[in-house]
Amino acid sequence: MLKGAIFDMDGLLLDTERLYCESWIEAARAFGQEPVEGFPRAVCGSGGQKMLDIIGKYYPEVDAEAFRDFCLYRVLDILQREIPEKPGMREILYFFHRHGVKLAVASSTKLDTITDSLGRLGVLPLFDAVVSGQQVEKGKPAPDIFLLAAERIGCAPGECYVFEDSANGIRAGAAAGCCTVMIPDLIEPDAELCSLADAVYGSLNEAIEAVLTGSI
Repeated sequence: MLKGAIFDMDGLLLDTERLYCESWIEAARAFGQEPVEGFPRAVCGSGGQKMLDIIGKYYPEVDAEAFRDFCLYRVLDILQREIPEKPGMREILYFFHRHGVKLAVASSTKLDTITDSLGRLGVLPLFDAVVSGQQVEKGKPAPDIFLLAAERIGCAPGECYVFEDSANGIRAGAAAGCCTVMIPDLIEPDAELCSLADAVYGSLNEAIEAVLTGSI
């Protein structure tokens, strides 16, 4: 078992990627655009300037920042009423916590949204570090966020698991040199992601079993 475990949040711990997909579609219509196929996959897991660049590529006629904010505020409004958990979220966090593994969350989401969501679910105290895409120069798929998370929990990147659901997150975890584990949500792994990920499991509970048996 490795010394650290770093988790993405949306689509991995929280069942929120569907909310984002719906909100991107609403944003496109609100800005007078036809929803572009492939955009949700491309933007999933990104943040900061990278997200704005992706919006600009798929929707060149819109104000990328306003388009982004429309989506994010819609999701935040929904999360004020309910925060949907992914199956196995509590189990895997408590499993690692019991075994003395240092925990971090590394999400492209704003810091206050991360702490509010995990705090309301009662799991924030389990984490030794919380890292937001706001705190690094380059967002996923750059490795910066995972390198910072590993540093903050006092582990080398190679001593950490990274659990991710998105293509950009898997690319970032692999680039950081972490043991990168994909738990697919809306995006099934293609040949590229299978080659980058150290393992792919259908759920967080399956990942627990893999750690217990020494598969990862």
